[in-house]
Amino acid sequence: MSQTVAEVMTRDPIMVEPQTPIKEAIKLIAEHRISGLPVVDETGNLVGVISETDLLWQETGVEPPVYIMFLDSVIYLENPARYDKELHKALGQTVGEVMSNEPSTVKPDQPLRQAARLMQEKSIRRLPVIDDSGKVIGILTPGDIVRAMAAKFDEQ
Repeated sequence: MSQTVAEVMTRDPIMVEPQTPIKEAIKLIAEHRISGLPVVDETGNLVGVISETDLLWQETGVEPPVYIMFLDSVIYLENPARYDKELHKALGQTVGEVMSNEPSTVKPDQPLRQAARLMQEKSIRRLPVIDDSGKVIGILTPGDIVRAMAAKFDEQ
C-alpha cells in the first residue's frame, strides 16, 4: 500500500503571520535551517508561504524595467507590473508584503507519490498540508520524502 502525506509530513511546522516582521522570519528560517514558512492568519488558516527566494529580493534589490522614449511616450520593453511586484518584495517590512500568495497545498490523505509529483512539476520546496477547514497541520519537504524512501530501504 502506498504511503500518504500524513505518514511522512513534518507535523506542527513553524508558522508566521502576515504582520510578522521580515527580520523575525529571516531569523527563524536561518536558525531552524529551513527553506520557508507557512503564513497563517489569526485563525490558523493558510494565506501564503514565505521562502528563501521571496527573501532574496531584500538583498538583491530590483532593476527598473527597460524602456525607450518615443515622441514623449514611454514604451516599456518588459512588463512594468513585474517590476512593481519585485520592488514591493524588495522594500517589504512584513511577511505579508513579501510572501507568495495562493501556495500549492496537499491534504493529509493524499498519496505521497502524488504530492512528490506536484513538487517536482512545480519546482516546489515545501507543501503546506492543510485539513478540510484550511488549517495548516503539517508541511511536506523533499527531505521528508527522502527520509521516507530511506526508511523503506531499512525495512527490506
